[in-house]
Amino acid sequence: MGNALRFLYSHCCKPTDTGDSESPGPHGVSTANVGVSVLAYDIFQFEITFQVPEGLSKHVVSSKKAQANWYRKLLEAWKEAKPPPKTPEEASRFVIQTLKRHQKADVKGLLAFYGLPLPHTLPQPSASAPTSLPQGVKFELQTLPVDVKAVADGDTVTVYVSTTDPSESSNVPREVQLATVQRSKARAEQNYTKADALHKKITDSGYRVLNHQNQEILARKYRIRLSGIDAPESSMPYGKEGKEELAKLVQGKCLRVLVYGEDRYGRCVGDIYCNGKFVQEIMLKKGLAWHYSAYDQRIELATWEKEARAKRVGLWASPNPEKPWEWRKNKREGK
Repeated sequence: MGNALRFLYSHCCKPTDTGDSESPGPHGVSTANVGVSVLAYDIFQFEITFQVPEGLSKHVVSSKKAQANWYRKLLEAWKEAKPPPKTPEEASRFVIQTLKRHQKADVKGLLAFYGLPLPHTLPQPSASAPTSLPQGVKFELQTLPVDVKAVADGDTVTVYVSTTDPSESSNVPREVQLATVQRSKARAEQNYTKADALHKKITDSGYRVLNHQNQEILARKYRIRLSGIDAPESSMPYGKEGKEELAKLVQGKCLRVLVYGEDRYGRCVGDIYCNGKFVQEIMLKKGLAWHYSAYDQRIELATWEKEARAKRVGLWASPNPEKPWEWRKNKREGK
């Protein structure tokens, strides 16, 4: 996992003195994303190995003992940050503030090592930075490509988010970090029985080691319940079609998920966007889901359902389709 980040970093993040941290590298990864992710990875690797990154000494003037002291401070500060830094500017200010009592040459060297903006290039922070998230959204997820098997039905999908994402890196349990490192060592020693046992420990904790672009990545699992719609259950008419349509929309794609909360089954309830398209809109317009008005009163959802009804597409081809919430209730009551 670390090697994958280092590879991207060396190819995308050529430290400059201009503060140009938005230039996209290969695979569409920006220097900002890689630099912040590598910083997060190195900080939490230090908690396990107590080793500073290889090559750092070429950029700073202080000894490795002093460098280890920096990473101890950065680790403590990162864990306390709510939320942790996500942008290159935030990460740069975080490093500057945490190491403000250390030599300026070392701080500048550390920032350059990660390709983060140098102090004199940072813009003045806005007094009231606007948020791009809609009202009611608690947090946002940027997922890894979705496996077709992860689609349970027409309104539920399991996704994974890389722990190199700054929003995830500070929340990985220590036992999961240790199990991931131990699993890598076991695989290197061809002790696959031990490696499989460690991976089970990782998955039981809600994480998984995935192969992405020929590199292993530790990722956190999220079950997503699409907000505002209710698709037919698998054994209902159009249940199979709904599942197939959702799978076709998300398979192999990286999704943007806006999470509003959690349901009683522990699933994140949210909106899913795929290549800029609102997935719930597509499902409603194709007549493969009902507007779940009991839990979401957005006018646009009701409008899209009415359009599908008028066109008699999908489940609306039937004169009196059964509502999935009534179907589930009847099942519970044994009817």
